[in-house]
Amino acid sequence: MRIWMTSTLLMVVLYASPVLAADANDFETAHEAVKNMKIGWNLGNTLDSNSGDTLRMWLEAEKNRTVSSYETMWGQKVTRPELFKMMKEAGFNAIRVPVTWYPHMEATFKDVRGYTDPRAGWSYTPWMPSKDDIGTKIQENWMKRVHEVVDYVISQGMYCILNVHHDTGASNTAWLIADNDVYNEQRERFEAVWTQIAKEFRDYDEHLIFEGYNEMLDIKRSWCFASYGAKGGYDAAIAQSAYNAINSYAQSFVDAVRSTGGNNRYRNLVVCTYGACDGRGNWNIHLKDPLKEMKLPRDAQEGHLIFEVHSYPGVENLANVKAEVDNLISSWNTYLIAKGAPLIVGEWGTSTDNGYDRYRNNLLGFARYFVEQTKANNIATFHWMGLSDGVHRTVPEFNQPDLVEAIVKGYYGDGGISEVDAVPPGDGDAVSVFSLSGNIIYRSISPTQAVQHLRKGLYLMDGKKVMVK
Repeated sequence: MRIWMTSTLLMVVLYASPVLAADANDFETAHEAVKNMKIGWNLGNTLDSNSGDTLRMWLEAEKNRTVSSYETMWGQKVTRPELFKMMKEAGFNAIRVPVTWYPHMEATFKDVRGYTDPRAGWSYTPWMPSKDDIGTKIQENWMKRVHEVVDYVISQGMYCILNVHHDTGASNTAWLIADNDVYNEQRERFEAVWTQIAKEFRDYDEHLIFEGYNEMLDIKRSWCFASYGAKGGYDAAIAQSAYNAINSYAQSFVDAVRSTGGNNRYRNLVVCTYGACDGRGNWNIHLKDPLKEMKLPRDAQEGHLIFEVHSYPGVENLANVKAEVDNLISSWNTYLIAKGAPLIVGEWGTSTDNGYDRYRNNLLGFARYFVEQTKANNIATFHWMGLSDGVHRTVPEFNQPDLVEAIVKGYYGDGGISEVDAVPPGDGDAVSVFSLSGNIIYRSISPTQAVQHLRKGLYLMDGKKVMVK
């Protein structure tokens, strides 16, 4: 165990060291990076956690709150580097790290009205992003923790996508809203946030990628397409303002990052459609609008921008969802990729209630097909949050190993992540042993001991597939 931990920490130091680039030729293009990401996963409900309600800023009521208070407030444990080693050995090559910044931007909660929760005795202070200052300077201790987690990912030789997450969305704490007027009000703060993030990481190589914003919605908090939440289900003025604003935020993001110099001059950058909407369905003529209205930002560095959507189809009927996947990919090729940038599905999963239990076989079939087809179309995918959740992340282990296997086989085929090797003979260096789906079985065990204790079958030993006979 001690040997394994020392190796892990050494890798963090080696890989996390900045790598200076002489010019754009030293950086992968966006198309190359998307291809090399292979399959990805989201570190969800972790650095993106927040109170999420201006009337119940419950964590802010804690005077002794820490960085870890936020990291664990939505049911996860403090993130450890071993989690990403497990992901890498299972075949994942990219991690999206969602981060919510507003509670860590010198937020002030000035409204004098109070709300008291009798169950806890806490006094909540309502906060209105449009009125109460949230500052522009990111707190040093928060940036330090974000930096540590990014290094955990980079240390494994994986791609890391770092974003601005629940500063957008349907919550009333969202201060980034797809609206022309709000964009004009928040532009300076938005660019200041990205300038700070970009400066913090500007010497990192191509394995670090920035994503400008998550699921940004209009003033009506509309999903599916802009202004869907308006009276009558559509308002042309609200919709156009929303789409114009999305493109303005995207341009501001690119300009702010590029202005910081260093490797940020060539870094691959990701921009989402309105709401990260994927254009799924045919029940309304406006469902494809988020794809159609999305523009490729202007960029002095050609070939370093990436589009992003999120996709959560239901899986009640496997044949239907496979057809839906085909239609989605066709739309993405037509309305996004054709504009000159590759695409990632930054979040995907199933929208079916209780899908993992009730529709397990369909879900596994969908997962494999989805990954197969996106790979065939040079689209990288990032599964949302499951696979390893809660206490399982600290072991670490997969609590949905069959879903991991479906995803891995969808990308690599039935053979898995590598060719089958013979078990190395003798008592050489200690190895870590995983099941084919990635669950940890032994840490720091000699190959001879592994053969003696394991049942016959296929295993992963330090990233290599081996057969115990």
